[in-house]
Amino acid sequence: MEIKPVNAIIYNQEIVDMNDVTAPPYDVITNEQSDELYEKSPYNIVRLILTKGENRYADAKKYYDEWLSKKVLIKKEKPCIFYMVQKYVTDSGRKVERKGFIAKNKIEEFETKKILPHEYTMGAPKEDRLKLTRAIDANLSQVFMVYSDSSMRIENEVAPKYINQTPFMDITDEKNVNHKVWIIDDLADIQIIQDTLKDKTLLIADGHHRYETALNYSKESENEEAKFVMSYFTNSKDDNLIIFPTHRIITKDISSEYIMQAVKKYYNVIEMPFTIQNKKEVKAKFLESLNGCGIITGLYLKGKNSFYVLTLKEGAEDEIQMPDVLKKLDLVCLQELIITKELKYTKEEQMAQEGIKYIKQEFEAFDAIDNNKASASFIMAYPKMQDILDVSGAGYRMPQKSTYFYPKLLSGIAINPLS
Repeated sequence: MEIKPVNAIIYNQEIVDMNDVTAPPYDVITNEQSDELYEKSPYNIVRLILTKGENRYADAKKYYDEWLSKKVLIKKEKPCIFYMVQKYVTDSGRKVERKGFIAKNKIEEFETKKILPHEYTMGAPKEDRLKLTRAIDANLSQVFMVYSDSSMRIENEVAPKYINQTPFMDITDEKNVNHKVWIIDDLADIQIIQDTLKDKTLLIADGHHRYETALNYSKESENEEAKFVMSYFTNSKDDNLIIFPTHRIITKDISSEYIMQAVKKYYNVIEMPFTIQNKKEVKAKFLESLNGCGIITGLYLKGKNSFYVLTLKEGAEDEIQMPDVLKKLDLVCLQELIITKELKYTKEEQMAQEGIKYIKQEFEAFDAIDNNKASASFIMAYPKMQDILDVSGAGYRMPQKSTYFYPKLLSGIAINPLS
């Protein structure tokens, strides 16, 4: 893969505080959060990536030009790569430090197999992002890419030169994730990064719409800069790359007895009494069981004071009319055998989340039952990176909302001009 440093436009930290002007990716910002970000600073990046009003794209361009003229945004003197460490603590108390860097990669058609998608995209978000890209002629956010390097060359040879220095940016977001950023503009270090990735295949972890937008824009632009897209790269061989599951919450009014009857056709069921006193213990035991072999899913039902551990029966996956590489996924088995076949959800309902919700936080999945807002919560195992690579490498894609690469990347660290 061809990698280049970014001819970056960045915020002028003599004028703004980076904590006030960065924002999550546009597609996870709620209306309430958008309002808060607007109030936080007149220069928050949300005014570019998710502009309000009827003339959104023209207004975004107006903000962008105004901030450049006021030197709120400034051009970095030298092309550079942004090395980043994101620190956070999981709910279980584990301290995580995900490492990666922001650079540019050459845009490739998926047919070349140099860049692999793992999720499906929708037309409306791509059209929205394309209009914004045309208006501003820049990448405002990064695509999240994963590569594999078991030698950990960048982490071992390049990173140690920088991470003990004062960071160029030090940001703590609303989820208490700390983002430290260092500038790499030394040509020798840039060359090491380029050499490390030159024979690598990239997996799009997050930002499929952004990547396909960049691909479409590259076909209509005559500028050579548009043949590259700004991305964040992290190594799949690093244990700090964690993928969270997205749990399935049944919000249709379906009886617990009917759901359990359906489940028992395909799964062996282990019942674990679930009370206020032992909730934490039961959850811990279940999460521990997910490290075992085979397909394991959790189930919490309305009106039942038990938690159920579901293990797929031998041969149950044979009823799924899909390639073998997909049938080994717990989410495919649940969606095809239970949600679609037994609970009669159409693919359209699942796509639109009608009568079903996809929730990232485990506690929200449990609370939905405790607060009588759902009939059932299916708790999914943590996706395995190798499964994603196997599916993508075989030319297929994961089920909708199956992976959640945490933490999300902040918008506003760098802008990549395309002209």
